[in-house]
Formats: sequence, C-alpha cells, structure tokens
Amino acid sequence: MSGPVHVQSDGEWQSLLSKNSVVVADFYADWCGPCKMIAPHFERLAKEHSRPNKVAFAKVNVDNQANIARTNGVTAMPTFVIFHNGSTVQTIRGANPSALTEAVTKAVALADGGKAEAVFKTPGRTLGGDGPVPAQRHWSVTVLLNVVMMLVGLYFTSLFSARRGAVHVQPEETAAIAGEAGSGWRTGASGQCPTATTETERCFSTSKAALQEPSAIPGSQSAEDIEKVVREAKQRFRDTLPKGYLSVEEYALYERLYGPPLRETAPEDVGIPTHADMEGQVTRLSDEGTLLRELEGGGFEEVIYRLPFADGEAEEPSISEQLSASEAAVEAVEESLSYIDAVARNPREHEALQRLMQDFKAAQKKQMEEEIVAARAEAEAEQEAYEMKEEEGEVLFDEQDPASPGVEMQVLSGEARRFHPYTLQGRFHGSPVEISLPQTSFVTPIRDLLDRTHLSHVKAAAEAAFGGPGLPTSPSTPEGKKNGQMGGVGLPPDQRHMTEIEADAFLAGFLPPAYASVTSVLREVRRRLGSDWIQERLKRSENAGLSVLDAGAGGAGLIAWEQILNAEWDLLREKGEVKGTQPPGRKTVITGSDRLRHRLKSFLHNTTFLPRLPDYEHSGEMQGEHLDAGDKPQPRKSYDLIIASHLFLKEKQDHYRQAILNNLWTLLNKDGGVLIVIEKAHPRGFEAVAHVRDTLLKQFLLPQNGEPGTPAEELNPAFHREREAGHIIAPCTNHGTCPMYKEAGKSKGRKDYCYFNQRFTRPTFYTKMLGNSSNTQGDVEFSYVAIQRGHLKADQRPGWKATEQAFAGYEHSQESPDMQTLPRMVLPPLKRKGHVTLDVCTPEGKIERWTVPKSFSKLAYHDARKSHWGDLWALGAKTKVARSVRVGSGVDDGGKRAEGGKKPRKVEISMDGGRLSANEKNARKERRSKGKRDRQTDLIKEILEAEDLEEREIEREMDGEVEEELRLEEEEEEKRKRRR
Repeated sequence: MSGPVHVQSDGEWQSLLSKNSVVVADFYADWCGPCKMIAPHFERLAKEHSRPNKVAFAKVNVDNQANIARTNGVTAMPTFVIFHNGSTVQTIRGANPSALTEAVTKAVALADGGKAEAVFKTPGRTLGGDGPVPAQRHWSVTVLLNVVMMLVGLYFTSLFSARRGAVHVQPEETAAIAGEAGSGWRTGASGQCPTATTETERCFSTSKAALQEPSAIPGSQSAEDIEKVVREAKQRFRDTLPKGYLSVEEYALYERLYGPPLRETAPEDVGIPTHADMEGQVTRLSDEGTLLRELEGGGFEEVIYRLPFADGEAEEPSISEQLSASEAAVEAVEESLSYIDAVARNPREHEALQRLMQDFKAAQKKQMEEEIVAARAEAEAEQEAYEMKEEEGEVLFDEQDPASPGVEMQVLSGEARRFHPYTLQGRFHGSPVEISLPQTSFVTPIRDLLDRTHLSHVKAAAEAAFGGPGLPTSPSTPEGKKNGQMGGVGLPPDQRHMTEIEADAFLAGFLPPAYASVTSVLREVRRRLGSDWIQERLKRSENAGLSVLDAGAGGAGLIAWEQILNAEWDLLREKGEVKGTQPPGRKTVITGSDRLRHRLKSFLHNTTFLPRLPDYEHSGEMQGEHLDAGDKPQPRKSYDLIIASHLFLKEKQDHYRQAILNNLWTLLNKDGGVLIVIEKAHPRGFEAVAHVRDTLLKQFLLPQNGEPGTPAEELNPAFHREREAGHIIAPCTNHGTCPMYKEAGKSKGRKDYCYFNQRFTRPTFYTKMLGNSSNTQGDVEFSYVAIQRGHLKADQRPGWKATEQAFAGYEHSQESPDMQTLPRMVLPPLKRKGHVTLDVCTPEGKIERWTVPKSFSKLAYHDARKSHWGDLWALGAKTKVARSVRVGSGVDDGGKRAEGGKKPRKVEISMDGGRLSANEKNARKERRSKGKRDRQTDLIKEILEAEDLEEREIEREMDGEVEEELRLEEEEEEKRKRRR
C-alpha cells in the first residue's frame, strides 16, 4: 500500500480525480497545528486503504494550491473531502480522527461498488462543519442501552457527590445529556459537545469518566492522579501557571518537582495569538465590497474593493458600529472548530485555555478601539487643518490652478493634494516609509525552519558568525557597534562550508536586513526607469520574461524582486495584455553551502542554485564540437538584473574587485540590463561602491554629453575594453568624478561618504537575534549604485546646465524635468524657523547647501520640511553655497597621517656640570606617574648611558689625537725625503 499523494499542480489534481473512483483529500497548511496533529493518522489510513486506480489519498497545501482550495470551498484547516467519480460526497472540517476513520471506511465501500446515496445517507454535521443536521435520530439497541447506563450512573454519582459535597449535576445537565436528539451545542460535564453521533459519544464518555474518576472529587485523588495533573500542567503551561489552576495538594507537588512558577500564564505562552485565526474571520466593514473574478482554469478568486461614500449616501460607519461588527464576528465563531478544542486534553485545560482566549480577545478589542479612535482623531485633525488653511488662502497645491501647468486637471486627495507632483516623484522612500517583510513568502517559511532549533542556539551561532552581540558584521550594523567594524559581512552566502546551525544563523541574521536594503534600491530603480522597463519584457512575443541573478543577497533579492514583478504583472493582467497567474522569467541565486541551499529551496520556488558566479569572460564559444550545439554559436546566459550585494568589500585587492566586476558585466544583458551594487554603510563600504562606479565610468561606459572623457594614459592596458552605451540610474545624477571620491583608494579620517537608510519591521526571530524582543522597528544603512547597460540617459544636457535649471526650480516651469537630472539629498534636511537647508549632490558633481526660505515659495518650503534623506529635489532654492567634504587624507599622501601620526624623534645632548645628558624633545608623555623604583632604574640607566656616551667621546678624541700624531709624523718623513 502506498501513502498519500502530494498534489503539486491543477493538472495533477484533475488527473488524480479522473483515474481513481474514490479520492480522499486532506486540505492542510504548514502553519496549522491541528493539521500536524492528525497528519500521522491520515498517513496510516492512506497506507491501509489505498488501492491503485480505485482509492487514492491526496494532500493539498492550501497556500501553494490556492486555486484547488477555492474551487472545493475550503475555508478552514484541516478539511477532509471525499470524492466519488469526481463529485464531493462528504466533507469533514477539523481534526477529528474518529469521524475521519468512519468516513474513509464508507469511502472504501463506494470503491467496491456501493452507491453514494446508500453509503452516505445523512452526512450530519461534523466538528466545525456546516453540513445538514438530521431531523431525527435512528435509534438502535446499543445506543438505548448506553443512554440508560449513563442515566443510572449519573443518578448514583449525583447521590454520592451530594454526600461528599463535590460534583453537583444540575437538572438541566441531565436533561441535556438525555436529550441526545437535540441540535446545536449542548453543555455537558466536560464542556461543549457537538450533536454529531461520533462527537456525542466521545463527549458522553468524557463526561462519564470525569464524573466517575476519583481525581475529579477533592479529597479522593490518589498520588498518581495528582502527579499526572501536575505533569500535564507543566507540559501545557511550561514555567507558568494560570491563576487557581491547581489545588493545594497539587501545587505543593508542583513546587517540590519544578519549583514555583515564574508568573501567571499569558495567552502568548500557549500560542493563542499565533493560532487566533482558527477562531474565525473578522467581519468586513460596511465600506468594503466583494467581487468574484473568473480565472482561466474555471475557478474564481475573491476581490475586495472599497466603496466610496458619495454625497447623500451613508457615511463611514461609526466606531460603535465597527465594534459591534467585530463583536458579532466573535460570536459567530463560537460554532466553529477552535484552537482550544483541538489542543485541550481535559476539561480543566479547556476551561483555563478558554479564559486565556477571552483575555486575549478583550485585549484585542481594546486595542482595536484605541486604533480606531486614534485614526479617526488624526483624520479629523488633518481635515480641520486643511480647511483652516483653505479659509486663510494658504492652500498649498490645487490641481485646478492654471498656474500649475503640466498637471492633469483632476481632483486628488491626501498627499497628492498637499505636495507638488515632482516632489512625490522624487521620493526615495515609499509610503509608508517603513517596509513590511512579506509574511507568506518570507517570514513564515524562515520561522518554520528555525522552529526546529531553539532560538538561543541560533542566536549564539549568529553572534559568533556576525561579530558578537548586535550582529555588527551582518548587513545591518547597530548604531553603537560601528566603530572598528569596517569589514564585509561575517557569513556570506557563497561560503562553501556551513554547519547546520550556521545555515540557520544566516537565515535569521542576514536575510531580513538584506531584504530591506535590496527592496529599497529596487523601488528606486523602478521609479527612475519607469514601469516600461519591466512591462516591455513581460509582453514580448517569446514570453521569456526577465532573468534575475542574486549574487550576494542569499535569496533575499529574489523575494524583493518578486514583489515588484508581481505588481507589474497584475497591472498588465488588468489591462488584458498578458494571461496567466504567474509572470514568466528565470531566477538564479548564488549559494555555496549545500545546507543553506536545502533551506532556501523550501521557499524559493522555480529557482536555479549556483555554487559560484559563472565565468563566461574566459570561456570559448559553444559551437560545432558539442553534441547539443549546431553550427551557430550558442547564446551565453545573460541576466536582465544582477543584484551584487556585499561582493566587493570582502576583496582587499583592487585587481580582485576588477575581476569580479568584469565577470558581472559579462553576465549582464547588453540591451538594458541593470547592475546593482550594494555594500555596508561605512567608509570602506562606500569606497568599494565608489571604486566600482569610477571603474565603470572610466573603462566601460561612453562619456555622456558634456562630460569629459578619461585620458588614455590613466587606463590600465590589462583591463582595456571597447566602451559602450550606458548610464548611472541611481543614486548619482552626474557622470563625472564623485565629489566624495576624488582620489581612488582608502582614505584615513573620512567623515563624509554617500549612504542611505531604510526602515523595516523586524520579525520576531530577528529581534531575538539582536537580544531586544520589544523593539520591532529596525534600520539598515547601505551604500549602492545602479547602472543600466546599453542605454544612454534620456536627458543629455551638461551637468552645469541641469544644475542651474534645478536651482531655478520646476514649480511653475513649462518643462517637465527628467528625474535623473535633479540633485539628490545626501543628508537629512536641516529644519530651522523660517527656512530649510538641504545638502544635495548636484548634477554638476558638487556637494552644495541649498537654502529654501518661506519667502521663496510656500509650497517649496512645505515640501522641503517634509522631505527625507535620499529624495530628489525639483522645486529649486533661493541661495546656495559650496559645502566642504571631509574625505580625510589618503594613505600615500606623505602627511603625518600616512606615517601613523608620529613625529620624528629628536634627541638633544647637553653638558651639565661636567657630565653629558640626553633629552628627547618629542618624547611621549607618560600617562601614569612612575614609582620610586622606576625612577631609580631610569636614573641608573641614564647614568650608564651618559657614561657610555662619555667613553665613546673620549675614545673618539683619543683616536683623533693619534691620527693627528700619525699625520704629523708622515709630514716630517716627507720633508726629510725632500731634503735628501
């Protein structure tokens, strides 16, 4: 017998239904706790009852196969659906092993030739289901005997409990138990029980056991019963306990075994917030509508849209109406299968968990009230401020004002009403500024992978790999950890060998900030190039899509790219220009470790994994000699987008960086391919990015119109190549020398460098890696450059001319500016009373300070105060001054910094009292005073050195005298010879 079949596509699902007479399908989700609990039971049933071409068991992941789930009306997990000849005959919702076993037994009878009407007479109402409830019950002798025995047992038990004063069975309880034919939910001794036959029998048996066990009666519990209760409480609530959960005897044993509990149990301790979605869905507000859009496969998808409130129609629902809708949603959930019903093992646990769930709902309701009140107050204050400005004649921007040419005559709201359109187009950050990491495709899969190991071990491994607490050598460096951390990332994705715990540490500590930085850069590239850059490739006849290479981001770049690509694909689908649910294209990621690759495969679908960068620069043409090649050369792989994160900083030598750049440029598509280089935000990271930019401008790209070319003598003949068209997309608006990188190489004492910031929402596992679980707001700083190959910049004006036009401003200009010719803010704006100072990098290649006073323009002043670091500025300024850039001094500039900051040593020798003494003029001052013994040692040393110096001086004088005597003797000898 074979096990269940995991359905991977719609075609496989249809094939399974057509080939088998009976199909039992398990619709599950990876995050669903009850799904995991009942999965082994479903596996056993599949192995026992599977028959080739007759009975098949299938598992369908609702997250991956949403179309199949929608077609079969799956709204809760787990849901078991039995198909006979392709038609649904029974549906079971919830983790109910007995009901599932009974249904499978009936389904097997169908495969043997039975009829569905005879086998499944009355499906009944399953746990959490919505099937029809039978009007009358079919009684049997066995059922009657069971009911009679229960009534007799309840009678004697009530008499016994009346004497002991323990359990009091109310008349309505007995009536509820006896009235088995009723419908809905009944309250028994063990909680709530559904009316389905199997669930009723299980509930009655639980009630009977609860009433007859001695452990249910205080004073009659045995030591084994007390120990069982205590151990179950420890398993369920860990180091906490609900208030009043244990009796005096039980609590005494709990303290003796485990010590006192740390605190009272909170809903988070038992996973209630994580599984609160099992309690049902919240009712939508009255300003939302629903449409069903037909898909290509014949199914439908649900589309939610907001209904605008026109004049004369009903206004937005009030706070009380919204809260009443939420309360109604909570009440409607009571009839469905809940998380508590699935995990509670006894009535005591069920009651305690129910109280915790009520506390959680009350806290949620209070939070919802506060959020609604705060949002309403903020909206009213904003509207009141705007109306006040309208009355005073200070409307910031009106789309119907004829003084604002180039703007469509339409009434907008929100930011479009308060800001100039060019200000909105030039923004670097989105709205909102903070990026939320995608839950389904990113956060949830990583969290599931990390659940296999305790996070404390992952945190220790992450700190060992990324430089200690705070992870300073990860893509995001904390504010207090920047000093001395000038290297690359501690654990790159192309590292060949990783242990299991290191691979988990990479997922937890590297991917979240890497995703935020790549997303920020991709959004900027998309704004500057426009949607046509993506949509044109998606609409091509060959429908090949876009190919992307993630070289350094470890898969985070691919997740970020999918968010942008899917948005463009949805726009094209709405226009009817493309068909299909998924955009075409190729995705490739560089991962050196097998352990990391296996983890990334679980959530990076349809992705090619490479252990290193392919090297096509030194390879020959693929033709003729190969079996799979024809006469024509085979086209080499090229990528429309290459995300090179943290590749250059780790290389210390310039020629290594040059080799990587040459390889990446070879892989880039010649017709509009985009290369993005990202490094960490510190002087060394900026210098690595600036070196790439400088090399591309000098050796790879043709000079732009009005820009000077590089002299031939500055080119390296080893890397000389034919220049081609291309331009810098962002962040630079000039194609000359970077004003912060005028001299190539490292620079000591650099204070000013180009980098940017992106805020993102930290997932829970990432905050635990940082050791601060309360702060969910993170920031990542990075330096980057984005270049497009094969296309020149649209505006070919010289940089000085573009700067002059930008300084004059485009607020009332007839000409629409090219956003890539506007100055960019390289620092946060300085806001003062009556004026704003902007530090910008101009298209001319200079760092200047532009001042925008209120007298210059009310709109420009308003937008300048609301601008952010990294924005492009189009509204001009009143004054500008050059700003000095603190770039430090190079290593080989010959100054004192290049020599390590040390002055040359000078020793002065003097004669004092008939003895020589040596004194060093530039000697370093001692930080600590010397002791008596040290002073004596120094004095003796000084005396010995003076004596040695004096002896050498005496020897030198004596040598001089001897030489003088010899010279005189030689002269005398010469005179005597002459006389002869």
